[in-house]
Amino acid sequence: MVLDRREVVRDGSPEEGGRATAVRLALMAVPLAFFGLFFAWPVAAIVGRGFRTGEGWRFGRIGEVLAQPDIAGVLWFTTWQALASTVLTLLVALPGAYVFARFSFPGKQLLRALVTVPFVLPTVVVGTAFLALVGRNGLLDEVWGVRLDTTVWAILLAHVFFNYAVVVRTVGGLWAQLDPRQEEAARVLGAGRFAAWRRVTLPALAPAVAAAALMVFLFTFSSFGVVQILGGPSYATLEVEVYRQTAQLLDLPTAAVLTLVQFAAVGVILGVHAWTVRRRETALRLVDPARTAHPPRGWAQRGLLAGVLLTVALLIVAPLAVLVERSLDAPGGYGFGFYRALQEAGAGGGTFLVPPLEAIWNSLQYALAATGIALAVGGLAAAALARRAGRFVRGFDALLMLPLGVSAVTVGFGFLITLDRPPLDLRTSWILVPLAQALVGVPFVVRTMLPVLRAVDGRLREAAAVLGASPLRVWREVDLPLVRRAVLIAAGFAFAVSLGEFGATVFIARPDHPTLPVAVARLLGRAGEMNYGQAMALSTILMLVCAVSLLVLERLRPDKTSGEF
Repeated sequence: MVLDRREVVRDGSPEEGGRATAVRLALMAVPLAFFGLFFAWPVAAIVGRGFRTGEGWRFGRIGEVLAQPDIAGVLWFTTWQALASTVLTLLVALPGAYVFARFSFPGKQLLRALVTVPFVLPTVVVGTAFLALVGRNGLLDEVWGVRLDTTVWAILLAHVFFNYAVVVRTVGGLWAQLDPRQEEAARVLGAGRFAAWRRVTLPALAPAVAAAALMVFLFTFSSFGVVQILGGPSYATLEVEVYRQTAQLLDLPTAAVLTLVQFAAVGVILGVHAWTVRRRETALRLVDPARTAHPPRGWAQRGLLAGVLLTVALLIVAPLAVLVERSLDAPGGYGFGFYRALQEAGAGGGTFLVPPLEAIWNSLQYALAATGIALAVGGLAAAALARRAGRFVRGFDALLMLPLGVSAVTVGFGFLITLDRPPLDLRTSWILVPLAQALVGVPFVVRTMLPVLRAVDGRLREAAAVLGASPLRVWREVDLPLVRRAVLIAAGFAFAVSLGEFGATVFIARPDHPTLPVAVARLLGRAGEMNYGQAMALSTILMLVCAVSLLVLERLRPDKTSGEF
C-alpha cells in the first residue's frame, strides 16, 4: 500500500506533471518544426501569393471564384463523387470485412495481402490499371466494344478498388475481436438473427464503420491521379483543378481560393474522424480473433465467401492482371519489348533526358530517404501522442493528418516558391523530393505506431523511472523492444506511400531524375503505342515493388492487430 500511495502522490504532483509536459513538448518540437517548415510555410506562401497584390490583400476574390459556374461545377462534382465512392465502397467491402473477420479458409493471409495491394499502389498506377481495363483498346473495348474511360463509372470503380482495404482493415479488424457470445445471448433471449446483429453488433461496429467511411471520403475528396487519368477533360476534382490553375493557367488567385476551400473541408472531415476515433476507444469486450473465426458453415456462408472471392477477382485481380498483360503485349507478339525500350535514353519521343528505367533507382533512393525522415518525425510524434492530454495534443494529432487531404499540388508548388533562397535554397537539391514524400508518410507512421505505444503498460515506464532511468533510456529499454515490430510495419507503409507519391513530386522532381509515378504520367501524356506500352511496363514494375513490400509487412504484422492500416 505504501508503494501505491507513493505512486499516486508522484503522478499527481505538480513537479511530475510539469516534467511530463516538458517531455511531451520536447517530443513534439521536431514534428512541429518539420510540419511548420515544410508544410505550413509552403501552403501559406502560395495562398498568400494568390490573395495579395500590389494594392494589398484581396479576400473578395473568394466570392468571385466560387461564383464562377465552372468552379461551382468542380466543387459539386468533388463532393458528390466522394459521397458516391464512399457509399459504393461500403456496400462492396463490408461483406468482405465480415468474411475476413469471421471465416477461416485456406489462403486467407495471402488474400488479405492481395486486397491491400491497391491501397499502397500509387494513384497513377491505379488509373493506369483501369485504363488498361476500360479505356481505349482496353480489355472491355476489345471484347465487347465498351469504353468507360472519361466516364464517372471508371472513376467510381477505381476509387472502390483503391479503398476496399480501408474498410476491410478498419471494420474487419474490430469485427474479428468482438465477442460473438454477446450476439448469441441476445438470440437466446428471443431476438432474431438480424435483430440481434442490429442491436448488439452494429452499435459496436458503428464507430469503426464511420471512421472507415470518413477515411474513404477523405481519400476520394482529394483524389488526383485517378481522376487525372480516367476523368479526361470532362471531370475534375478540387485537386485536379488546383493543378490545372497552377501548372497550366498560372492563375494563383483561383488556385489559392480552391486550396482554402479544400483545407476547410479536410479540416471538418478530420475533426469528425477524430471524434469517431475517440468514440471507438470506448471500452468494448474484445477477444482473440483466433477464437471468433471458423470455417464457413452451410450454403449461405459458403455462398457469401464465394461472392467475396468473386468480387476480389473482378474488382482487384482483373485490373492488375490486365495491366501486366498490356505491358507484355508488345509489337510483334507477347514479350518484353516494352521493358527493353525503357533502357533507351530517347524513350518516350524525347520525353526523358535519361532512360526511363533509371526512374526505378531514383524512386528507391528517394523512398528510402523519405522513410527515414518519416520514421524520425512520426516516431517522435507518436511518442508524444501516446501520453494522452487535452485539446492541444488532439490538435497536434489532426495537424499530422492534414497532408493526406490538403492539396499535394499546392505543397509541391509551394516548395518551389519558398525553398528558393539561403539558408534553405533546396530547389536543385535531391532532398526536396524525400521531404515532400515524407509529409505523406508521417501520418501512416503515426497511425501504425500509436495504438501499440498506447497499449504499453505505463507502470513499466514508471518502474524504470523510479530506478533512475532517463526519459531517453526509458524509451530505449521499455518502449522500443515492445514496438519494434510496429516500427518495421510503419517503415514499410512509409516506404510504399513515398514510392508512389505523385501530386507534389510532379512539380519538384528534376527532369534528369524522374520518379516512377512521374515517368508513368509523362508517358501516358504522349500519344503512341510505344509510350502507352512503356507506361504499362513501368506501372507493372511499380506495382510489383509495392506488392513485395506489402507481403513483407504481412509477415511482420501480428495476428491480433486491429489498426486502421
